[in-house]
Amino acid sequence: MLSSDQLSPKWDCLLGCKGLEDKEGPWGGGSGLPPPDYFPGSWRLDVGLDCKGSPEGAEARAWTAYYYSLLQSCLQQAGLPETQDRSQVPRTGCPGAEVTLCILGSPSTFLSVLLEGGVQSPGNMLLCLSPAWLTKVPAPGRPGEAALLVSKAVSFHPGGLSFLDDFVPQRQATYFLVGLGPGPGQGREAAELARDLTCPTGASAELARLLEDRLLTRLLLAQRGGVAVPATLAFAYKPPALLRGGAGGPGLRLVELSGREGQETLVKEEVGAFLHSEALGDALQVAIKLSSWRWRGQQALRLHPRAEVGTVADTVVALLEKLEEEESVLVEAVCPPARLPSPGNPPPGPELAMRICAVVCRTQGDRPLLSKVVCAVGRGNRPLRHQNSLPRTLEVALAQCGLGEAAQVAAVRRSVKTAAEAALAAVLALEAGLSVEQRGGRLAGTDFLGECGGPGRRLGTSAGGHGRGRSALSPRPAPGPGVDFALTVAGGALTPVALELNSGLCLEACGALEGLWAAPRSGPATEEAVAAAPLVETMLRRSARCLMEGKQLLVVGGGSVSKKFVWEAARDYGLKLHLVESDPNHFASQLVQTFIHFDVTEHRRDEENARLLAELELGLPCSPPAAMRLAKQKSRTQLHLLRCQGPPWPSPSLHAVPCCPLESEADVERAVRQVPLPGVMKLEFGAGAVGVRLVEDALQCHQHFSRIARDLQGEADHPGIGLGWGNSMLLMEFIEGTEHDVDLVLFRGKLLAAFVSDNGPTRLPGFTETAACMPSGLAPEQAAQLVQAAFRCCLGCGLLDGVFNVELKLTGAGPRLIEINPRMGGFYLRDWILELYGVDLLLAAAMVACGLRPAVPPHPRASGYLVGVTGLVSQHLQVLRSTASQEALQALHDRGLVRFNQFTSLEEAQVPGEYEEPYCSVACAGPSPAEARLRLLGLCQGLGIDGPHYPVAHFLSHFK
Repeated sequence: MLSSDQLSPKWDCLLGCKGLEDKEGPWGGGSGLPPPDYFPGSWRLDVGLDCKGSPEGAEARAWTAYYYSLLQSCLQQAGLPETQDRSQVPRTGCPGAEVTLCILGSPSTFLSVLLEGGVQSPGNMLLCLSPAWLTKVPAPGRPGEAALLVSKAVSFHPGGLSFLDDFVPQRQATYFLVGLGPGPGQGREAAELARDLTCPTGASAELARLLEDRLLTRLLLAQRGGVAVPATLAFAYKPPALLRGGAGGPGLRLVELSGREGQETLVKEEVGAFLHSEALGDALQVAIKLSSWRWRGQQALRLHPRAEVGTVADTVVALLEKLEEEESVLVEAVCPPARLPSPGNPPPGPELAMRICAVVCRTQGDRPLLSKVVCAVGRGNRPLRHQNSLPRTLEVALAQCGLGEAAQVAAVRRSVKTAAEAALAAVLALEAGLSVEQRGGRLAGTDFLGECGGPGRRLGTSAGGHGRGRSALSPRPAPGPGVDFALTVAGGALTPVALELNSGLCLEACGALEGLWAAPRSGPATEEAVAAAPLVETMLRRSARCLMEGKQLLVVGGGSVSKKFVWEAARDYGLKLHLVESDPNHFASQLVQTFIHFDVTEHRRDEENARLLAELELGLPCSPPAAMRLAKQKSRTQLHLLRCQGPPWPSPSLHAVPCCPLESEADVERAVRQVPLPGVMKLEFGAGAVGVRLVEDALQCHQHFSRIARDLQGEADHPGIGLGWGNSMLLMEFIEGTEHDVDLVLFRGKLLAAFVSDNGPTRLPGFTETAACMPSGLAPEQAAQLVQAAFRCCLGCGLLDGVFNVELKLTGAGPRLIEINPRMGGFYLRDWILELYGVDLLLAAAMVACGLRPAVPPHPRASGYLVGVTGLVSQHLQVLRSTASQEALQALHDRGLVRFNQFTSLEEAQVPGEYEEPYCSVACAGPSPAEARLRLLGLCQGLGIDGPHYPVAHFLSHFK
């Protein structure tokens, strides 16, 4: 009723399975050979599994061949092609300059991660079937740390394709994940490979020891995570430092012992008080077990009736003799099964047990995210494990157990999500306070928990057997930290109770469930999320940090306060920035490696100043200067794309809008005859919608041209909007439709990622932004049309490498281009994308500048929705100095109630309303656009941002 210890199969051993020295293979210690080759299949076995320079003994070769056959069996069952051996022609690659995600472990456990890695980063997800395929070498300039080099691996590609590859020269890992435990034999070799690496690691032997101590993790979940755990009495002999000082929690008591013998009186008193306490609730039984990594998977689980105080005390005393330092004996309440009233007759047959498994991953900002929930169902009076029950969704499993009401199922899912994410948050908080030695390396950290819920009777739990002194010897479970959950009734509601962090097979179970939708079948297709997707995204994100640490970049122009995130992020990523800036007192001058004072405000001399740099280019990917000039000037962009009418179809000309450049009054007269009115007049090189205006007739065109020529002549008239390139204008046709931003990541002409957001209606006749929503609320087909239109327009202009922002309108005839910003999107866009998708456009742009393919997932999933409104000084000066001051909004941001992005200082924003830019953005999050919109509307009404002259409800009307 308490754990899945007795539920794991003996044969499924991964790296470092301890306690099986006489039974398991080399990765678990001992000298055993692998199980007999029972995999039925017709794949080739005469493949190059030997690694040059690292010969293996006969035993090790047998295990390598075993895992290769296991991989082929997994691929066969998934309907995927056999691995192709191309090791005779080594891959050359670019060692040290490419993402290399390396996994050392069982193919069956990590198959879903490997396949997803092949989709997100083709050819860069590598599976090593033997420690001999890896080499650890000292890292220059980093004492005590080492680089991990890959000589041989199975690489994964889209479509489930896999190849057995040799690498000459060796590839350097940028992320390492190993299923391990601190055991003897090659388990120790695997643990040593993961220790003190220069690349991020998703596991270490040191962290495994901590997470496998039942007492430590139970206290961790209760104290730091606020997760419900069973009432527990612990007796510890010289407990570890993390537990000393009488640590406890709700229903938890730790008794520190001075010795292992002569403790009978103390034990009997403590056991008696515990068994008679109200903390046990309705529990009728208690379980007794040893707690430490050393006993993981080797002990007998003993169950006793709660009333047998003497027997329980005697059992504890007997177990105390087995303790070593930092180990403990636990007496814990058995959570009673949750019995729910059935509306009709109870279902026929024996009571069913349910095991809940959840995969929760570390995402951007070290935030936990529940990725997937999968369940197993079986008879309540038998042991239940993944291998003897087909995986099911939570909804199906609960229905089989008698709970089918949608609201109740949703409540259970929410409670599991809350508990699972709180468990990982508690683990991450613990790790943040550990030393490098305690973690097993500077970059070692837990990136996911594959959580395994304990078996249950009905909706409760079961040990698979009852009775006095009943025990079940538990083999070593497969590695990979998890949480055992029991569902019990607390306060009238079903509550997940975390029994322990332990090892599980949740990724494997999730992969099996996902395989149901991947295999050929009859009936309609069902879209299923991939459990491993967030984990692979985290691997890529941490790899990007690894690749960029110490890189040096030259930045021309420091920007305003809205770009302060550049300097903060650079410090966080370990980048070394060299800044060229016109203002000798710029705030960023003290935040960079080198500050070069140089006047770059006169952009008419850019060609002269940058010619040498543009000619050299250092062989790094970048968009050609001609393409940047074409995209920078708005009329040239549109006119060029209008001429791009050749194949392939659809051509960029479909998205271009008629326009005419304006240099003089005569040009205005000519333009009104060529461009249909009403039209839009704007600065050729403008930004922030400054000077953009709807014009109805020729008279308004002449008036606006004269006004701009008078008011905005150079950079000093309105710094930061592009007047250094001049104040020429253009007239373009006004297009009806909804406005959208598309932020793209391109590398060598390939679209790596795209993010679509919706904009609210502007305050005509001006076009200053009022509101926005991300992700887009458009139908998937329409959002895809916008992405493809933006991509085609960039390619049409020759923009092949970089991060670009494309503004479009979606009309009845399809997407139409407003303009291309050949740079990262401004205002809140980088922050929102980082918050929702975990993708940093700044880091992507920096990687392109360094000639590295940005490590971004091709189809990132948003964690929710953000809906925001802009604040304008002309409309909100009073509230910006009171209820919505910078300090007040920042305080709300720090509490997680809003997303606050400030674009400029309040003083700098006080310009004539006709030429103003937004001062800030205030956004609210929600699981749907409607909920986020309602939260934001209430906030704006409370702060005074909403009003008769600034109707927030109208600006948010597009996001219903």
